[in-house]
Amino acid sequence: MIVALHSELRSGAVDGYRAEHRRIPDDLATSFARVGIHDWTIWRSGERLFHLVTCDDFDAAMAELADDPANERWQATIGEFVEAFRDADGTAALAPLEQVWSLATQEDAS
Repeated sequence: MIVALHSELRSGAVDGYRAEHRRIPDDLATSFARVGIHDWTIWRSGERLFHLVTCDDFDAAMAELADDPANERWQATIGEFVEAFRDADGTAALAPLEQVWSLATQEDAS
């Protein structure tokens, strides 16, 4: 499955956030692979972040990562930079955005 997420950086946190993402910790990457996260890409526009996560089951992966020591360390570090994850309505939550349309899907169906 592919999941899209939206988050927002704290004011003035862009440079620190970028620096932390030059390379995530190896133990976190290992945890991602263990829970079925195959790729995670982040785009930025100002202080808004857009994430695209390719995984087996997003909810199951997040549940497994909740008590994972590598993820706990990462959240403590990266939490200094992130204001909140937002759902599609703008409410603070870790909720996937609904995919409305895809050119590739449309072309594959033709």
